[in-house]
Amino acid sequence: MNRILVTGASGKLGRVVVEHLAQHGYDVVATDRVAPPPGLPGSFVTADLTDFGQVVELLSGVDEGGPVDAVAHLSAIPAPGRSPNATTFRNNVPSTYNVFRAAQVAGVRNLVWASSETVLGLPFDPPPPYAPVDEEYAVMPQSTYSLGKAVEEEMARHLTRWDPQLKLIGLRFSNVMRPEDYADFPAFQDDPSVRRWNMWGYIDARDGAQAVRRALEVDLTGFEAFIIAAEDTVMETPSADLLAAEFPDVPRRREVVGRETLLSIDKARRLLGYAPQHRWQDHVGR
Repeated sequence: MNRILVTGASGKLGRVVVEHLAQHGYDVVATDRVAPPPGLPGSFVTADLTDFGQVVELLSGVDEGGPVDAVAHLSAIPAPGRSPNATTFRNNVPSTYNVFRAAQVAGVRNLVWASSETVLGLPFDPPPPYAPVDEEYAVMPQSTYSLGKAVEEEMARHLTRWDPQLKLIGLRFSNVMRPEDYADFPAFQDDPSVRRWNMWGYIDARDGAQAVRRALEVDLTGFEAFIIAAEDTVMETPSADLLAAEFPDVPRRREVVGRETLLSIDKARRLLGYAPQHRWQDHVGR
């Protein structure tokens, strides 16, 4: 693996992924509907992923000097409420289908894409079946955006059944943050219910980029989904106390220690070697 296509390269996570992969020696072809900020490494191509022909050309390297070896598909309307529901579904799901199938057409067998923490049941009303939440229970989409992500995961499950050599890894990213976002975190502390909706989770974009690289590099085939979150929560309150206050009837699968994440990253640590490096408190004077 040397040449990697990154879709959604102008987005909040995509820009960081492009920079991270380039820093680790990969030749990056970036694509999005809008141009990225100046200085993004690698080459950039404007493309519409809802057009299957354009996606095939991107992966085949028709205009970029050669085919890619792998894909990090991060392009999507990134959350519920940004667009009408039908628009969100019509953009996100066909785009992901096109990337999955174009990869097969182009002979690319290594693909990582942005799924979402929302498939776990966000905003957790009704509550999750247990805590910390993990990848073991069936997805519980509660919005059209989340439904689209669940459909994408189901597509990946069957496409890898049809083609056992294909690797499709869905990264269920928590709420993506950049360092400048941490200035808002002290305001969360007075009311735990404000961030109850995702069990107080977040992911630093730099750790998200690490997870993308590790997923691309791991020697796996088939479909796998991984929760990708920081190792702590957005709160200063111990995680067990947060659960007791906001989810008193949710069973605990194990003891919760300190401020550890309630979006379990155990599977990502075990299979990907994922090791988050960034904590919000390192950027805030508290």
